[in-house]
Parts: sequence; structure tokens; C-alpha cells
Amino acid sequence: MAKIDVFPHILPRAYWDRLQEVALPRAHMMKRMRNIPVQWDLDKRFAIMDQYPDYQQVLTLSAPPIEEAVDPPLAPELARLANDEMAKLVDAYPQRFPGFVASLPMNAPEAIVPEIDRAVGELGATGVQLFTNVSGLPLDRPEFRPLFDRMAALDLPIWVHPARTAATADYPDEPRSRYDLWWAFGWPYETSVFMGRMIFSGLFARHPQLKIITHHCGAMVPYFEGRVGGGLDQLGKRSDDQEDLAGKARVGERPIDAFRRFYGDTALFGSTAGLICGLAFFGPEHVLFGTDMPFDPEGGLGFVRDTIASIERMGLDDATKHAIYEGNARRLLRLRSA
Repeated sequence: MAKIDVFPHILPRAYWDRLQEVALPRAHMMKRMRNIPVQWDLDKRFAIMDQYPDYQQVLTLSAPPIEEAVDPPLAPELARLANDEMAKLVDAYPQRFPGFVASLPMNAPEAIVPEIDRAVGELGATGVQLFTNVSGLPLDRPEFRPLFDRMAALDLPIWVHPARTAATADYPDEPRSRYDLWWAFGWPYETSVFMGRMIFSGLFARHPQLKIITHHCGAMVPYFEGRVGGGLDQLGKRSDDQEDLAGKARVGERPIDAFRRFYGDTALFGSTAGLICGLAFFGPEHVLFGTDMPFDPEGGLGFVRDTIASIERMGLDDATKHAIYEGNARRLLRLRSA
């Protein structure tokens, strides 16, 4: 069966060159990106992909988020360039790249929906990618609501990637988070909080069929099913904040049932135990094959190999494996059959 990777990352050459010209000093991860040539060197990328003849990639843009890299006047230009270049790759190599995910100028709200319509309607994007916050702002703010309304109308997925930097300190008397803990634990926290904020904003009550794919299999949520379940059923009993009660009223169902509306990918760096937990929480129709390639210590090969191995160790029946590897992606992204 085909293996359609819905969460690999890329920096198309023209976009990467422009990003290095205009990126602001605040743009994090630039040092990390410069040391992973698979992101812009197609020959290196294809050499890895060729080791798995049935392996394809739906392309997503690597960090840093556009809204972190540049100020609002430049953000629409950078988003257009990223989307144009990824569309060219899909057109040139359809057997390798059956689709791409559009990037958006999130710090220029008036340009968001027009770029969605252009990327989907003209370029054929299979959905859009967001980060878990927009320069520190939560995505349940009113200025971002038209984005979710538009994606619900288009019935295409939203990919969600965690975003957090060392500038978010772990303790109030320290200037930064140390030892990459902002990444190891901060990113799963960011994703989980994003999920909760969207739920308590009433997002799924407004758009129950909206499809949101969370990176790293729903982050902390599946493992903390017990706390999410009975714990959040008691929202409003721990504080006198009226917003807590208002949020609970907006959900329209048990919070844990709303959390199950999300989708998760398999990018858990080869952890079979984590995948078992995620699959048990979301169910086989809400889990998609994704690897986070190329951010492994080997620069690309490791996450593909280890993610496939972790799925194979689960002992799944063929129907479930087909859904995870291929079927769910074709259904949600409206990809053509092979």
C-alpha cells in the first residue's frame, strides 16, 4: 500500500533564499534550518524517498512561521512565494508530491482569506498550515475567525504545528527556557492548549465537521485522557472566572468528545507506545501517517524509517494500516487514487 506522509517539511529553494534575505533577528530556528539541506536540495530528498518506493509526501513549510520571520508588510509576499514554489514542485513531481499545504500571512489578517482562496482555488492546495500561536496571540481571537469559517466552507483540513521559543521561560525569575525544554515539553503543551482554546471558543459547535490535523498525534491530550475527561467536565468549579463558565457553555458537548474531533499524525519519532495511545484516543479514521521528516539526527531518513517501523510494530490489521498510511489522507485531502 502507498504511504502518504502528510507532515514532512520543506523549504523550496526560491523561498529559502528569500527568507534568508528578509528574516528578522527574532526568527528562531534559522540556525537549525541551515544545517538540514534535504529541505531545499531535491536530489538529497529524492535519495531518501527512493529507499521507500511506495512513499509520497504532502508538502508543508518548515519553521520559522512567516509571522515570526517578517513584519506584516512582507508577510503576504512571503506566503505567496512559498505557496507558488510548492505548487511548482507538485506540478513537476506529482508521483512524489501528490499535494501541498498552503502557508498564510497570519500577522496580516486582511490577507489571510484571499491567500486561502488563491492557494486552494488557483494553485490546488490541499489545506492550510497554522502554528499554535501568532506571535504570541491565541488563535481564538476574533481576527482569525474568518480563517476557520473559510476552511469549514471549503471542507479542507487545517494542519497545526507547534510554535514556542526559548524566550518563554519555565520559571518567572529566569530570562529563558533552558536545555531545549521549550521544545521537548513546550511544543506538546502549545499544541494541547491550542486544542483546548479552540474547543472552548465554540469552534466545533459552529463547525462540527471542521478537520484539524495536529502534529505529533494530538500532543499531550491522548496520554492525559483521564484529566481531559472528568477533569474538564468540572470546568468552573476551580475558579470564579466567568469566562470559564462561558467557555463550557460554548462547547455544546463534553470537552473530551470535542477533543476527539481533532486528527493526529503519527510523527512521534518512532514511539510505538505513543501511537497506541493516540490511536486508542482518536480512532483509526482520525490518524494519518506523518513523519516530521527531515528533523531527525540523520537529516531526513531516520524519521521516515522509524515512523514506519513504529506503525508496523503495532500489529494492526490491513484495513487499519491502509486507513493510516493512505486512506484517510486521500479522503480528507481529496487526493487522486494511484
